[in-house]
Amino acid sequence: PGGYFAIYEWCLTDKFDPSSELHKKLALDIEHGDGIAKLFGTDVALQAAKDAGFEIEIVSDIAHETTIGNEIPWYSYLDVGMIDFSGLQGFARSHIGRKFTSNAVKILEKVGIAPEGTVKVQDVLTTAADSLVAGAKIEIFTPMYLIVGRKPLN
Repeated sequence: PGGYFAIYEWCLTDKFDPSSELHKKLALDIEHGDGIAKLFGTDVALQAAKDAGFEIEIVSDIAHETTIGNEIPWYSYLDVGMIDFSGLQGFARSHIGRKFTSNAVKILEKVGIAPEGTVKVQDVLTTAADSLVAGAKIEIFTPMYLIVGRKPLN
């Protein structure tokens, strides 16, 4: 009793439209690429905390807040072409860098240095990254839904 619980959850936002093929595809690609059985809406996450007996003290979608210090979106490092691509990490996130990496992985798998299936894994992860960015940009997805609750004292 009186103890706090905080969760920082990946959720679909209220802007997610289950009748939209694009929204459904982005959600499915995020789920598949990030090992999530099913993404639920923020309403489901909040209700689960309430059903567990928590009195909700803070609820915030930090990913979509526009506060000072939050000028660079969380997905900027996944977004091809968004960040200054100087240096090795920047190159890896560029269109050319992605193509280079993809071809290098294909060669490494073909000659047996990388295990079979490495190319498929890379494709899934790249699709997931692109879907995270797209879902964030149209605000149907958040990886930063914060819920802070407290168990009642009685």
